[in-house]
This record gives sequence, structure tokens and C-alpha cells, in this order.
Amino acid sequence: MIYNLRKKFIFISAASVLLVFLLIFLIICFVSASQLNGTMDMLTDVISSNDGVFPNFNEMENPPELSGPHEELFTPETRLSTRFFTVWMDNNNNIIRENVEQISSVSQAEAREYAVKAVKSGNERGWISDYRYKVYNTDYGKTVVFVNGEMNRGMTNRVLYSVFFVLSGSFIVILLLIILISKWAVKPAAESYEKQKQFVTDANHELKTPLTLILSNLDIIESEIGKNEWLDDIRGEGERMTALVNQLVALSRMDEGQTGLCIAEFDLSGMALDIVSEFEVLASDRQKNLIAAVEPFIRYNGDEGLIRRLMSILLDNAVKYCDTGGSINIMVYEKRRHPVIIVENSYREVDSLELDRLFDRFYRSDKARTYTGSFGIGLSIAKSIAKSHHGDICAYKKDGGHVGFKVTLR
Repeated sequence: MIYNLRKKFIFISAASVLLVFLLIFLIICFVSASQLNGTMDMLTDVISSNDGVFPNFNEMENPPELSGPHEELFTPETRLSTRFFTVWMDNNNNIIRENVEQISSVSQAEAREYAVKAVKSGNERGWISDYRYKVYNTDYGKTVVFVNGEMNRGMTNRVLYSVFFVLSGSFIVILLLIILISKWAVKPAAESYEKQKQFVTDANHELKTPLTLILSNLDIIESEIGKNEWLDDIRGEGERMTALVNQLVALSRMDEGQTGLCIAEFDLSGMALDIVSEFEVLASDRQKNLIAAVEPFIRYNGDEGLIRRLMSILLDNAVKYCDTGGSINIMVYEKRRHPVIIVENSYREVDSLELDRLFDRFYRSDKARTYTGSFGIGLSIAKSIAKSHHGDICAYKKDGGHVGFKVTLR
């Protein structure tokens, strides 16, 4: 149990850190992409404002005032370092001319092809290959300006790669620290659990001796004065207390993984039919109909004794809580090569059940805790048996006033 608790602590902590780092990385990607697009859009705006030609601010009498986060990009060298081309179209989107003098990697034919794609996209701005474009209207038609963003994109990608590796390395370091401190973090829970386990063990030893003496003395008294209802009541309660102590010890051992599973392959279908036949008489005596649907020839590799106990717990629980005149259904089949056991029974008060608490120890849906012959830990034992076989068990409600339990074995 402590080992599983430590694993959960490591998993939750690592998942939280990973989620935060992933969020940080996505935010950085978003900001970087926005800045890249903003930079390229500023360049296309400047070119489009000068009819598809990059203006020479030094030769202009009244140069435009640039503002915004990207104004520092415009220096006397920007005009010479910016690779761009422009394509002019008429009102029918027919290409009039193109200007590829400021770029050597794009031919006139390629420039025309890029322009057609940009106009067909229907977007004012966007990317085609490594070129950021802007489509704008003029008096005679459309003009498309393309600016080469290969260098800017490469710089942005290198920054993102660096951030990714830094965050990955940080995550590995933090994960190692989490693993190192996990033992210390779960230490209070481990100490509390050890005390609880020791208490159960001590209580077992302390209670077994007086219970054994009580039952032995009852035998002596019965041999002298004969049986009577008071002695029978004492014996019944003594045997019930003994069974409770034994179940608590068994549950404690299962939680700690000390049950010593006897793993072997056995006939799960045959075992299920045997258990059903054992409960048919009990169900019939209590005016409840037991129906079984067991798929034949199901083999399973596990502890036959514990699986038998699990199925017995579920059927015993169904017989006890099924409505008089109601039905109990048990189904055993294979799904994706994994055995599945389902036990359902009719129960008028199914809406009052707290499904998430049914597997809690000593929990009983009967708030008055009327004695029904059980202690409220049977389902806890069933859950421990399922977990010890790397399986799971869940409770569910079904339309028509039915409650069911589903066990999947691995």
C-alpha cells in the first residue's frame, strides 16, 4: 500500500510539473508565433504602403512615422536586407506584372503561382512556404506582397528548440528530486499505516485468546447444563467476532501484498458453475431467482481460492440485498482475452446507494446498520482480491431498479 501511495505521489507530482511546463512551452510558442507574424506583417505593410516597393526612408521628404513593438526593426539597412517580391493583378484577378528584382530564389513563374494561391485562399494575410504575404486592393485590382521570412522563422525555431530542451532537462531534474523526496513525503502516511497494521495484528492476538476461552467454556457449560437460547446467542456472537477478526487480518495482509498468491491456471467457467450451484438453494429458500450465463472453456491464470472467494462475496452480497421475489444474474465471459465477471440483482432502493462508498470498510447502505449477517467489509476484500490480480471492480446502477458489480481480471 505504501509503495502504491508513493507511486501515486510521484505520478501526480510529475504530471503536475509536466502540465505546467507544457503550458509554459505552448505560451512561448504562441507568443513567438505572434511576434514573428507581427514582424513580417510590419514589413508587408511598409511595402504595400509604397505600391509594392520597399521605400527608402532616407530619400523621402516626409517619411512615415512607425510605431509599435516592431519599429526598432527598421534601420537604414532594412531595405537592403529584406527579400521580397510583388505581384499586381487586375479586377478579374488576372496577373498584370510582377517584380522579383529584390529576390533571387523565386522566378517570375513561381511568383505568379504564389500570388494565385494567396488570392484563392481568401485570407488577407498568411504563409505560403517561407513567405509571409499580404493581399490588398488598389484602384486597378489586387496586389500581393510576399516577404521572405525564412531567416526569422529559423531564429524563432532555434529559440523554441532551446526552450524545449531547457524545459525537458528541468523536468528530468525535478522528476529525480520528486523521486528522492517521495519517501520523505509519504513517511507520515507510512507511519500511520504501520501503526494501524500493528493495531490490527495486536487486536487479533488480544481478541483471539479470550474468544477461544469463551467458546471453550461454552462447550463445558453446555455439557453440564445442556443447550439453551442464551448460550446459543453467546456462541453465535463469539463466532461472529472470530470471523470478523479473521477477515480484518486477511484484509490487512491483502493490502500489504502478503497474501502469497498461489498462481496456477484453472477452469474459471467450471468454478463459476460450482459456486452458482452452491448459492442456488440459498437463493431459492429466500424466494429469489438465480440466473447464470457462463461462457464455457474460460481458463484463467490466478489464485483459484481467492477468485472463488471473490465470486462468493459478490453472490452472497446479491442474495442478501436482492428484493424478495427478485432476480440475481451472474455472467462470466471473456472480453479481449480478459475474463469478466458481472453480478446483478434487483434492488428497489438502488437510487439511495452511494456507489463510491460501497467498497469502503464497514460501510453499509442500511443507515440503521441492521444486522444482516455481514460486517460491511466483504466488498473491500473483493476489491483487494481484484487488485492483487491486476484487475479492477466497479459498482453501477441499472435502469429498472438493479445494482451490479463488474470485475475485470488481467
